[in-house]
Amino acid sequence: MNGKIVLVGTSAPGLMDLRATPVGNVYPGVEIHANLLAGILEQNIKQKPAYATALEMLTLLLTGILLTLLLPKLSPVKSVVFTVAIVAAIGAGNLYAWRRGMVLPIAAPVMLAFSIFALEMLYGFFFETRAKRQMSSLFGQYVPPELVKEMSRNPLMFDMKSENREMTVLFSDIRDFTKMSEGLDPEQLSQLINSYLTPMTQIIHRNHGTIDKYIGDAIMAFWGAPVPDPDHAQHAVSAALEMQETLVRLNAEFEEKGWPQMKIGIGLNSGTMSVGNMGSEFRKAYTVMGDTVNLASRLEGLTKQYGVGIFVSDATRNAVRGVSFQEVDRVRVKGKHEPATIYVPLAGEAPESATRFEEALGHYRAQQWSDAEAILKALKQEEDRLLYRIYLDRIDFFRMNPPGEDWDGVFEMKTK
Repeated sequence: MNGKIVLVGTSAPGLMDLRATPVGNVYPGVEIHANLLAGILEQNIKQKPAYATALEMLTLLLTGILLTLLLPKLSPVKSVVFTVAIVAAIGAGNLYAWRRGMVLPIAAPVMLAFSIFALEMLYGFFFETRAKRQMSSLFGQYVPPELVKEMSRNPLMFDMKSENREMTVLFSDIRDFTKMSEGLDPEQLSQLINSYLTPMTQIIHRNHGTIDKYIGDAIMAFWGAPVPDPDHAQHAVSAALEMQETLVRLNAEFEEKGWPQMKIGIGLNSGTMSVGNMGSEFRKAYTVMGDTVNLASRLEGLTKQYGVGIFVSDATRNAVRGVSFQEVDRVRVKGKHEPATIYVPLAGEAPESATRFEEALGHYRAQQWSDAEAILKALKQEEDRLLYRIYLDRIDFFRMNPPGEDWDGVFEMKTK
C-alpha cells in the first residue's frame, strides 16, 4: 500500500481510548489522529487567528451600536427584518472565515443581537402601553375614545401646552333652567340632567368634538384640538343641528315621564384661540380662551333674545359647506367694538319664509320701513315668532327716531 497511511486503534469502551470532542462526547482517539493527519495532508486545518478576540469585540461593538440606535426608530416588522439581517451578516462573515481556514467566535454576537432585539421589543411594548394610559388619562375625559386611540399611535405629537390654533367653539345652555328645576326634587333633577347631557355629549363626540366642561346645565365644547381638524366648523355646525334635532325626541320622552320640556340655545364661532392646560397650581383644565371664545358665548345668549335655536358667526358660516344659512342681524355685542353678522343654520334647504325674511331685512337696512313692515306682518300672521316681533318693534322705534343716513344697520346690544 504505497503512499497510504494506516492508523490502528480501538473503539471499545473498555480499552479507555474514547475522547470528548466538539463532534461528540464519545469519539475514538484514533479518529482524532486520522482527522489531524488528513488536515495536514490537505492543508485544511482550521486555526484561530491571533486577532480573533479583537475581531469579536469589534463585532459586538458594531452590532450593539447599530441595533441600539436603529431599532427604536423602526416598526416591529422592520425591527425583525433588520435583526435577522444583522445575524445573517454575522453568519455569512463567519462562514467566509471558516472557508478560509479561520475559526472565529459567533455565539456572542448572535446572542447579543437577539438580546437587544428582545429588550427593545419589551421596552417598546411597555412604553406604548404606558403612553396609551397617559394619553387616556390626559385626554380621555375630554375627547371621544376613537380620537384617544388615534393620539396614542403617536403620543409625542400631543401634549397640553398652550398654543394658538384655528378652531371652532360651541356654547349650549338650557333656557330658564332655574325656573324649570324648581318643580323637581333633587333625584329627578339629577336624572333629567343626566338624560340630557349624555346624548348631547355623544353627539359632540360623534362629530369629533372635545368637551371642555359642563357649567351646570350648560355645555362648552370645541373642535380642532387636541387632534387637528381642518373641518372643525363643519363638524361643529353638524353637531349643533343634531343636538336640536335630538332635543325633540328627548322632549317626547320627558313628557312621558312628567318632566318639563326643554329649549336650548347654541352659539358657535370660529377663529384663532388659545388652547391648552390652563388654571392654577391647585387645579387645571384643558380649555380654550380668547375673543373668539367670548363671542361664541355672547351668541349663545343672543339666541334667547331672538327666539332662535342656533346662532353662528360669519366666520363659521364662511367655513361651512353644504348647509343653508339665514342671516338674522348685524349686532355689536357688549364688550366688542367690531360688529358681527349672525346667522341661523338650517336643516335642509332654506324655506320660503327665510327668503322672505331676508328680503324684509334688505328693506329694513335701506330704511324702507313700510316695505319691511308689510313682509314681516305677513310672516307673523303665518307664524308668530319672536324674531318678527323684534323687527316690527324696531321699525316703530326708527320711524319715531330716524337712525340717520350713515346708519349701517348694526344693532347695539346693551346686555350680555
